[in-house]
Amino acid sequence: MAARTTSPFVEKEYDELDRKIDGFLGRLGAIFRVLIVLTVLVAVSYYVLWPTMETWGPYFLFAMYLLFQLFFAIMFMIVQFAALFWFLGRTRIYWIMPGETGVGFKDYKGNPEIIELAERVVTLLRGVKGFKEMGGQVHRGMLLSGPPGTGKSYLAQCIASEAGVPFAYASSPSFQSMFMGIGNIKVMMLYSKARKLAKKYGACIIFMDEIDAIAMSRAGQNMGMGMGMGGFMGMGGGSGLLNELLMQMDPPPTDQGWKVRMLRKFGLRTKKAEMPAVFTMGATNLVQTLDPALLRPGRFDWKIQVERPSYEGRMEVLEYYLAKVKCAPNLPIERVATEMITPEGQGYSPVEIKFVVNEAVVHAHFDGREAITYEDMRHAMETREYGLRQRISGRTADDRRRVAYHEAGHAIAMLRLYTRKRLDRLTLMKYGELHGAEGVAFDKAKEEIHITTKEELLVDIQIFLASKAAEIVFLGTETTGMGGDLPGASYRAVQYVRCGMGGQLFTMWGEAPTAEERRQAERVMQQQFAAARRLVEENRPQVHAIVEALLQKDELLGDEVEEIVARVDREVERNTGRVVDLPPPPIPALPAPEPEVAASATVRYAGARRPSEERERSSGGHGVAYRDVTPPQSTDSPSQFGESDTDTRSGG
Repeated sequence: MAARTTSPFVEKEYDELDRKIDGFLGRLGAIFRVLIVLTVLVAVSYYVLWPTMETWGPYFLFAMYLLFQLFFAIMFMIVQFAALFWFLGRTRIYWIMPGETGVGFKDYKGNPEIIELAERVVTLLRGVKGFKEMGGQVHRGMLLSGPPGTGKSYLAQCIASEAGVPFAYASSPSFQSMFMGIGNIKVMMLYSKARKLAKKYGACIIFMDEIDAIAMSRAGQNMGMGMGMGGFMGMGGGSGLLNELLMQMDPPPTDQGWKVRMLRKFGLRTKKAEMPAVFTMGATNLVQTLDPALLRPGRFDWKIQVERPSYEGRMEVLEYYLAKVKCAPNLPIERVATEMITPEGQGYSPVEIKFVVNEAVVHAHFDGREAITYEDMRHAMETREYGLRQRISGRTADDRRRVAYHEAGHAIAMLRLYTRKRLDRLTLMKYGELHGAEGVAFDKAKEEIHITTKEELLVDIQIFLASKAAEIVFLGTETTGMGGDLPGASYRAVQYVRCGMGGQLFTMWGEAPTAEERRQAERVMQQQFAAARRLVEENRPQVHAIVEALLQKDELLGDEVEEIVARVDREVERNTGRVVDLPPPPIPALPAPEPEVAASATVRYAGARRPSEERERSSGGHGVAYRDVTPPQSTDSPSQFGESDTDTRSGG
């Protein structure tokens, strides 16, 4: 016997009939209840109470008085507890109705791939009913992860505006409470209101920012304080809050409202219960800390990584914000977008670009101009990357000269060796982002850097150690300014060894360096220090010229330092730096005698601004030379180096 099928049109008629029956039964039930109550009251009063009122009246009034007192005391306590839990259960949630924000996909710039995925979400939320008629099930949530400032919250607002549905913006830490269970009440109240709005508008979006605050993996939580006073005060209730969130995101289908329940009780409603479409969006920078149950399909069905925009994306974002301010006609937008790269080689985020444009407007306004120029944009970028600048008072002339030679060592190494980075600024002033630095040589990436080569690691080590070489060569002593340089060089040396560049392939990341790794790292650092010292000695006039200009001005831009070095190069007819490319050490990498570098050795030059034809005229070498040098004795106890990748070299 063939199964009967129902067409969509007949199904729609059944739904319409159900709605009419619901409304009729609701009105009929209300009228019927009122009539029954009135009839009973009138009959009892007329036939029983009225004839004997003189005998039972005083006792009745006294009993009613006692009942009223008892009722008042009970209601007073109930109201107190209800008010307490109501106020504690309220959280800071911003409800945005359709059309309030006015933002849409036209305002989201820099990531066109993300917009394509967001448009799919909007299509589903707009056509929930049609999608269900096809037999599909609307997704329950989407997780946005990525660096801060990439526009995760802004994207959620755009999706809600484009879909034309209510939008709830909630900060996840606001669900936490000092009393255990209050957070669960907050989550239940939030989803209860969201389902009511979803029933009215067709769907509703809940956005939880920093969701890792309440959804961290339960395997890493300390559950030992879930009892006693700790449990009552909410300490240890994190898993309970997470469990409530998991249940509300993927609840069992239940009937909503007493009318529907009554129809189902009397057998007048037999179809499956349907939950209103509530779409949960979460944002986090620490997706690896979230509980696996939250990430499974059925809760966060989609997971989108929102990255920093590329050059084309930065151009789009920059043009969007510059269109809102007054700009000089000759503002080089392409150059500004190219320079919007952090010292670590990462592009600016949309929020950072917005800040830079606004800071440029502030700088131009205080300068008495009505339009921003390239200089305003550059000042704003420097403020974003380095912080506010201030002079260091009370420093003696000898200390200033020591710091100047220290930073000049960094500067000459950067100019001679860098290929994908450049010297951006050389200063004897203090910047807000670098606490305790007496001077700084700032570098800046020329392009986005996603991976580092072996040669670039060695160049970084040599630049870190060039300041120490300059102190020894020009001052005849050493200072505490190496306190920031040596950890940076040590970290890169360990990274060099652990990436298999030193001949050893077996490695364990995340642990303290072994004795063998320490010996190999020390060996690499000694080799690069020797090369850095040769570089500094062969550029004595250039270093002296940089120091004199720095002492005079307190700060030099990278272009100014390049001009100084180029002028001295012309005066002394000196070539620029080069890199001697020798084979790696044998396996295992043990200390060996220092080999002789042949005068006719093939050379490879580092430095994008220096043609290779000019460098091959010199036979003596400095640069990244891989040469075996007997390392000093080291202890067998391992130590953990810091993991800062910042290439800013500071002294003092």
